[in-house]
This record gives sequence, C-alpha cells and structure tokens, in this order.
Amino acid sequence: MTKLTHKNVHNYFKLNGFHLSADELRNVAYDYIKEGDGNEEAIGEFLLDWFDSKEYIEMKTSGTTGLPKLVRLEKQAMIQSALATGDFFKLEPGDRALLCLPVRFIAGKMMLVRAIILGLELDIVEPSTQPLALNDKVYDFVAMVPLQVQSSIEALKNVKKLIVGGAKMDAALEEKVLPLKTEVYETYGMTETITHIAARKVGENVFTVLPNVKIAQDDRGCLVISVAAISEEPIVTNDLVELIRENQFIFLGRIDNVVNSGGVKLIPEQIESKLITKITTRFFVTGVPDTVLGEKLILVIEGEKQDFAPDFFDVLDKYEKPKEIVFVPKFKENENGKLLRKPSLV
Repeated sequence: MTKLTHKNVHNYFKLNGFHLSADELRNVAYDYIKEGDGNEEAIGEFLLDWFDSKEYIEMKTSGTTGLPKLVRLEKQAMIQSALATGDFFKLEPGDRALLCLPVRFIAGKMMLVRAIILGLELDIVEPSTQPLALNDKVYDFVAMVPLQVQSSIEALKNVKKLIVGGAKMDAALEEKVLPLKTEVYETYGMTETITHIAARKVGENVFTVLPNVKIAQDDRGCLVISVAAISEEPIVTNDLVELIRENQFIFLGRIDNVVNSGGVKLIPEQIESKLITKITTRFFVTGVPDTVLGEKLILVIEGEKQDFAPDFFDVLDKYEKPKEIVFVPKFKENENGKLLRKPSLV
C-alpha cells in the first residue's frame, strides 16, 4: 500500500460540492486570500501551507496550559491523526462533514485534513454560534465547541455524529443532548497532540483513546500521552486522571486549578460538577490567598447578586463548601472561548 502524503487528495473529497485536485485547491486558496473574509483567508493560507514542499506546519498553541508558544506539527502526524479519527468514528469516503470552526485553530485545520485524506464531502460555513441555522442538509460528521452546541439543539437532528471540543461540556448541556438521536462525543486533546487523542460518548464519564495512543500517569497523577506518530517523547499534561484500563481514563481536573486549603487538596472541577444543576448562570470555584488556610475556596458566579438558601451547599462535602461567593458582571475568555478562571481576570 502506498504511503499517504500531504500531496494526496482522496478521489471522493469534495469542497462545497465540488471535486477538487491539489492544484485546484491551491487556486481556491489564492481566491480566499485575495477576496475572502477572515476565516476564508485563514483557510487559504492553511491550504497553501499544506500543499507546499515542507513536511510540517507551524502554529501557536492556545495558551490554556501556559504561555502561547509556536509549535511545529509534522504533516505526516496530522495525516495519521486524521486516519485515527476516521477509524474511531467509523467515517467512510463520501460521508458529509461540516466545517464550522475557525481554521486559525488546530480543530478547524484538522477538519480540512480529515476531509482531504478520508475523502469526505466537506461544506464550509462561517464560524458562528448557530452554524446550522440556514442549512437543512444532513451531515455524517460535525465538530463544534460547546457554545455552538448550546445554540443548535433543535438543528442537531440533521447531524449523525458530533464531536465537541475546545472547552468542557457542562452537565446541563449534556442533559439537553442526551435525548437526541445524534451520537455526541466530548473530545480530549490539545494542539501538541494534533487535536483529540481520546473521546467519550455523552452520558458516560470514561474517555477511550484513539488507535495507536498509549496513556500512563506520572507521579502527580497527571496524564502522560505517547503517540509515536506525533512525538518521539511522551507528552506530559497537567490533567489529573483516573486510569480505568490501558486505553481508558476519567478526567478529574487540572492540577493547576487544585486548591490547597488548610492542607486539604480540593479539585474545583469535581466541586463544580456537584453544583452544575443548582446554579443557572456560569460559575467556577477557585482558590485565593488566605492568612489562615493558605488558600481559601471561593465561588465566582457570572451575573447579578443572588441569595442562597442555608441548605444550598449541602450537596458538597465539609471542605468543599466555599468560604466566600463573588459575583461579577461578565467572565473573561481567551480567544478560543475558554473561560479564564483566575479571580484577577474575571
């Protein structure tokens, strides 16, 4: 079998309804750069990068795990990632897919790569909160961020398989998509892993890794990812996990967010999961300096001040109950739509 390269375009591949060769995609790229909007310009630039002579592309990480940095992604590794996604989600040549994510980020870039390599019929729409609003086509495979899912519940009847990434789905959103016929998966990954390396079906709490991905834990209890096609060295994360078996894990929270209050280590994500059905607006818990405890746990809520009944926090363990409640008009987010959890940034 001939090894796939970034010069290959699957003969089933279509872009907005048209079969296009590599040369024709370059022409589309030039048109997008010359006449397109911001997202189309990003698509054009990526297509030119993809089909050039280099074996890699360069892009910035989102900055959620530290300062944004320039990383080099091997095109062959991106191809292997696309093939693994195709295997995991049982995608077939000719399946219809929708690109509704910004292509300047890795998730949008990888939807293009998957379509080109796997032979998907890809439609492109401007990224928005309601990408399916003016579209009644049925799609086999779509990727969205949680905000798009939240605004597209009714329209998801036209999507067979949906992957959700970029930020964690909360329990309230999961409740809304559970009754749908759509297969909805939350993905786990980052720029360094070339988009997702694991997924969990909504309604379950266990992530299953994609083909050729190996996982372990370090001495902090954080996930370590090994993917030979992507990196010679294991990728060490700051994500606390519970390993279920060699190819499955449960995400507990980020070690960066852990609050050490009087010697008791508290995982905010675990506390938030207990409160998610009780607070109607966005919120998070975090730690702030305290002269007695070292750090004290506080609850930060977006919106106007409200009062809570005395038994409101009875769902929490003794040490999980916040010492203070802070209300802020509007949370700040990074450009990827991820919430900035530090009190100084809300």
